[in-house]
Amino acid sequence: MCGIVGYIGNNAVADVLLDGLKSLEYRGYDSSGIALNDNAGFDVFKAGGKLNNLFDVIRNDAQKIKNPTSGIGHIRWATHGKATIDNAHPHLSNDGKLVLVHNGIIENYKELKAELEQEGFVFHSQTDTETAVHVIDREYKKCGSLEEAVRRGVQKLSGAFAFCIMHKDEADKIIAVRKNAPLIIGLSKNENYIASDIPAVIGKVKKIIYLNDGELAVVTRNSVVVSDLAGNILEKKAENIGFNPEIISKHGYKHFMLKEINEQPDIVRKVLARHVKDVFSPVDADGVNLNIDWNKVENISIIACGTSLHAAMVAKYIWEDWLGIPVNVEAASEYIYRKNTTGKGSLVIGISQSGETADTITAVKQAKEKGAKILIVTNREDSSIVRYADSVLPLEAGIEISVAATKSYTAQLLAMYWVGLYAVEQRNSLSAKNLADLKQGLLELPAKMEEVLSNAEKIKQVAENLNKYKSLIYIARGANQASALEGALKLKEISYINANGYAAGELKHGPIALLDENMPVVAVLAPGITYAKMLSNCEEVKARNAKLIAVTSVKDKAAESLFEYILPVPETEEHLSPLLLNIPMQLLAYYMADSLGREVDQPRNLAKSVTVE
Repeated sequence: MCGIVGYIGNNAVADVLLDGLKSLEYRGYDSSGIALNDNAGFDVFKAGGKLNNLFDVIRNDAQKIKNPTSGIGHIRWATHGKATIDNAHPHLSNDGKLVLVHNGIIENYKELKAELEQEGFVFHSQTDTETAVHVIDREYKKCGSLEEAVRRGVQKLSGAFAFCIMHKDEADKIIAVRKNAPLIIGLSKNENYIASDIPAVIGKVKKIIYLNDGELAVVTRNSVVVSDLAGNILEKKAENIGFNPEIISKHGYKHFMLKEINEQPDIVRKVLARHVKDVFSPVDADGVNLNIDWNKVENISIIACGTSLHAAMVAKYIWEDWLGIPVNVEAASEYIYRKNTTGKGSLVIGISQSGETADTITAVKQAKEKGAKILIVTNREDSSIVRYADSVLPLEAGIEISVAATKSYTAQLLAMYWVGLYAVEQRNSLSAKNLADLKQGLLELPAKMEEVLSNAEKIKQVAENLNKYKSLIYIARGANQASALEGALKLKEISYINANGYAAGELKHGPIALLDENMPVVAVLAPGITYAKMLSNCEEVKARNAKLIAVTSVKDKAAESLFEYILPVPETEEHLSPLLLNIPMQLLAYYMADSLGREVDQPRNLAKSVTVE
């Protein structure tokens, strides 16, 4: 959540900052602002709502902009204080000489604020961030050095932070510092960049430096010097950026979400080419350090949030069946606040698309302290969570711009499938025939996904018939319980229609009271032991006059009369069906939201990466 951009160099500073912030919109925000340093002071511009509003503010006040040589910018997602212009970043010191932007949360801000107010500092916002401004300003007035003031000031702060900081009296530099929040430095000739994520600097720089926790960078147009909070200079290796500017282009699609849905077959094809080469060859880790003795694993805990939690639920279902090992799945936000039995015989898997999910980072850190083996599943190998890993499983899905996870969810599922089969081979826990059948099913998936995507127009028509309803229910059984939850989550995230997923057998234990002609039900059906029971649940739904929509991989002529609409996918094995059945529900959510005029890629109140607990 939130986004930071900093720049020092000879280009048009305001344009650079606005372009960088535009590239970070996917992270989610409700206000924005920039501060420009013209060597005589700061010009600060802020706006509520979308970035276009900030563009307008700057355009209307263009006469204020002199000749800035550096600047910092921010998009804010409200945590402390409402989404107002006063609470938008950047924030200034009382004398207007020090300015900063901040991602994260200052946990001890109330105590510090009371202390600072007693000393005469005046607060103009409701944010925790303004406390950091005054703490650092207080230190600057004592020592007269911005670098030293930041070093002293941040050590008085508890919580998570990434800061970009400028001072009028030291106009040739920007200070960047981080703790539990991502920050990178982009390197170029006669100019340098600071950002909270790579998209802000793609196409502008070829090399970057990743700051680690407790590191501070002094950034000028010609140099970057990194030190720890004790002042010791650190040797930091610049790395190639590794991303093409095309990844932040929609390539003709109306929204990034639709583009990312359509990328899924190629992602699956690429990953399988590395790890599941054919039916009879062993699964190939191919450079992934799976430093795990699967025969010594006594229990598995998978910790995640949101969509990643649904991927974990699928993994629990298939892994317990394939491996015979107990698998516990838990929301990271709950795991970190209770006692648990994680220990030295445990494998703990943390799943986080961004690798910056605060609750999941805290959970795996706790598990590691208890002696558990840690496997991290992430789309960002450069992220904060990786530092706690014994093994890292990269998703290889590419940067996902839309807030609603689509291709990253499929990549998470696929990762759990191929690693599950890798573990099966180590434990010899399935017959050779079952193993070969599962590999064959995986290898057929990309073509089957493309077949589903070719049916998008029919799904769009169904979506336009359903968008008048205020609520929907999704039901499923077995491995696809998670598919029902994920389908409902996608719909509510981007359309704002109330949607809830249930285990189909639980309908009669309460939710059935909601059913009538105004409550459509999406039934997710796959072959297997629960199929007949799912049909019985659908009969119960139909008896209450609810409209029934089937998302199914089963060709069953006898059942077709049950459903108002059928969204078919090619036939596939039950355990693999979540990888296919999810795609029509992604498209259904997309087309419903688009037909309602929603901001599909940037739904209200949501952030791509939840970097605070």
